Amino acid sequence: MPLNIPQDLTLLAIHPSIPETIKAIIGPTRLQTDADELYSNINWVIMDYLVSEGYPGAAEKFAQETNLCQPADIESIRERVRIRTAIHAGKIDEALSMVNEADPEILDSNPLLHFQLLQLHLIEIIRTILDKPSQQSIIAQDFLPAIQFATEQLSPRAPTDPKYQTALERTMALMIFPPEKMAPEFKELLDVSLREKVASDVNKAILEARGERAEAKIRQLVRARAWAEAQARHARVENLPPQIPIGLDPADEMHGLAGTDGDAMVS
Repeated sequence: MPLNIPQDLTLLAIHPSIPETIKAIIGPTRLQTDADELYSNINWVIMDYLVSEGYPGAAEKFAQETNLCQPADIESIRERVRIRTAIHAGKIDEALSMVNEADPEILDSNPLLHFQLLQLHLIEIIRTILDKPSQQSIIAQDFLPAIQFATEQLSPRAPTDPKYQTALERTMALMIFPPEKMAPEFKELLDVSLREKVASDVNKAILEARGERAEAKIRQLVRARAWAEAQARHARVENLPPQIPIGLDPADEMHGLAGTDGDAMVS
C-alpha cells in the first residue's frame, strides 16, 4: 500500500521526532529544501515587520544574522521613527513639521489624517492645562490657548464634514468637565493610546506616499488567522479552545474582548 505523504513536508524536515525511515523515503534533499524555504519566508516576514513598523537598528542586525539584504533606505525608516516618537511624546507640532518636511503632499492629500493630527494637538494642549498641580486651580482663562488653536486650525475644517464637527465638539467638551467627572466617551480622548493610533496612521500614510506596503505582512496573516478561527467556530469544530490568543498585541486583544473598536477619534 502506498504511503500517503503530505504535500507540505516542512514540519517533517524540522521536527526531530520524525522516524528516519520516513525521512529516507521522502529524501533528505527535499526535506532540507522545504525547511530552508520555511525559514526564508519566516525571516522575510520578520524583516518586513521591522521595516514597516520602524525598527531600523533591529532590521540591520537581523539582516546581518540571517544573511538578508540590508533595508534599502535606513534613513527613511529613522525619519518615520522620529515622527512616531514625537507623536508618542505628545509633541504634535514637531510631528506635523517633520511630516511636511518628509512630503508636503501627505497631509494635503489626506484631510482626515491632517484633522486627526490637529485634533490630537488640541487634546495635548488641553491635557497640559488639566495636568496642572492640584494646588493650582484651573480658571477659564487657562483654556485660551486651546480655544485659539481650535478656532484657527479646527473650526474652519469642521463644516466640511459632520464627523469633523462631532469630533471637535467632543474635544472641546474636555474643557467643561473636570477629569474625575468626565463621561467615558470624553475621558477616552485623554487616553495616550490615541497617540499610538495616530502615529500608526501617519506611518502608513508615509509608506503609501513612498509606494511601499502600508502594513506589515504579519498583520494581514494575523487577520487571516482570526478569520479562520471565526470560520472554525461557526462550523462548530470539536475540541476548539474557548480562546486562542495570538500574543502579538495584548492591548488590541483587550479592546477586542471589550467589544469596542478602540477608536475614540474621528474616523
